[in-house]
Amino acid sequence: MTAANILTISLLQMDIVIGEPDVNFAHLEKLLQQAVYAQVKPDVIIFPEMWNTGYALEEIHQLADREGERTRELISSFAAKHQVHVIAGSIADKQAEQVLNTIYIFDRDGNQVADYSKIHLFRLMDEEKYLSSGDELGSFELEGTPAGAMICYDIRFPELARKLALDGAQILFVPAEWPHPRLHHWRTLLMARAIENQMYVVSCNRVGKSGTTEFFGHSMVINPWGEILVEGGEAEEILQATIDLGEVQQVRNKIPVFEDRRPQLY
Repeated sequence: MTAANILTISLLQMDIVIGEPDVNFAHLEKLLQQAVYAQVKPDVIIFPEMWNTGYALEEIHQLADREGERTRELISSFAAKHQVHVIAGSIADKQAEQVLNTIYIFDRDGNQVADYSKIHLFRLMDEEKYLSSGDELGSFELEGTPAGAMICYDIRFPELARKLALDGAQILFVPAEWPHPRLHHWRTLLMARAIENQMYVVSCNRVGKSGTTEFFGHSMVINPWGEILVEGGEAEEILQATIDLGEVQQVRNKIPVFEDRRPQLY
């Protein structure tokens, strides 16, 4: 274990008020302050999917953050001030006449290093009727380590996580709004993505209720063996875990899944 490989990650498992960006921005700022002044200062902070608006899809074109301007201004300033990486959940992001579900990612100096727009839209919540899908992968570097980002429904597509892993990702970040009754799916899919790709998985889910839909939290950090290092309950809380990125290569050396692949057959 070397200091260069060690990262402390804080997950803001927050409630979201549907259709109220001002309320959600104010609440996020409060949680960010709590996270950065915790007993152990984090290296990375992540929060849930669509935290700025929730799934207010019928009003999403009016509510969305145009070109992510408000989000980028807030998070860039915060990241630079506190020297912390931020995986800024995902937001309803107005781009020209489209609204996308987008993660913005910032380094310790407040530079935006990547963005990723959700490529698999969830029909059960009518996403495809109101949102446009992205068409690029969520690859970036975190302290020089290749990393990847996916959003919620994306975890049901193992080929996406595998592509990120084949491109070198050692840690996968997953903001989500994943509801009851599919807690078993959430936990199982996230552990599977970690095990099969021998990578860390950091997933941050919302809590609370929107209409009749209840969101259960259970945000998690999972190591490359598929072991859960920390898991939230169903209430709002800030979770924290410290990971050793050196463990990724140790696991990949012990069980050489990537060397033993036979993609010519599948």
